[in-house]
Amino acid sequence: MSATDFGYEQVDPAEKATRVRGVFDSVAPRYDLMNDLMSAGMHRAWKRFAVRLAEARPGDRVLDLAGGTGDMAKLFARQTDADGTVVLTDINGAMLARGRDRLLDQGLAVPAVQCDAEKLPFPDRSFDRVSIAFGLRNVTRKEAALAEMRRVLRPGGTAIVLEFSHVWQPLAPAYDWYGFNVLPLLGRVVARDAASYRYLAESIRRFPDQETLKAMMEQAGFERVEYWNVLTGVVALHIGRVY
Repeated sequence: MSATDFGYEQVDPAEKATRVRGVFDSVAPRYDLMNDLMSAGMHRAWKRFAVRLAEARPGDRVLDLAGGTGDMAKLFARQTDADGTVVLTDINGAMLARGRDRLLDQGLAVPAVQCDAEKLPFPDRSFDRVSIAFGLRNVTRKEAALAEMRRVLRPGGTAIVLEFSHVWQPLAPAYDWYGFNVLPLLGRVVARDAASYRYLAESIRRFPDQETLKAMMEQAGFERVEYWNVLTGVVALHIGRVY
């Protein structure tokens, strides 16, 4: 791979990983507050929707990739009960530490592993559910991450990809105005970092559309791939299965 996207820039793949790490090092302290402000709190409902459709059962092993501050891991822990295991992962140490500490504050002691979604340090067929919420667009080689998700799933397992996607075309101008004006302004005022939130807006626009991501999941070996649009495609939930 000679170059990859970092927002609207084309950069060396190794440079992208470093720059993405810098973005999340910067935004980690106010990440949860910014999520609430940017989505008017709706991101919590989107995550609950994804976890509900994942249908994890008591005793299941769940892997949460790019798990950030632990929202998905907390929801999965409730589904799997004390007999299950939820593993929180993130490539960014600052985000992972915040997630681990938040969960501990809520009485949830889950394993936290810093790792790259493209090269997971877990054996084949070791999880019943694998999720990635609002993280796949930051991965350099998305095909590799999807293949790794497929590799670590057991037969009967499910992969969940929750991500910002391509909005209904008539709403695209308003959506773009919000992304390129409001998000950087919020970033500057609240997180003191407009550039990182400008990158996040650009990364959303560069992410594959719903049908393209479905095809990518099928190429990675997932079966019966489906997706649901939320808010006319502002967010899409993709689910793939392993048999």
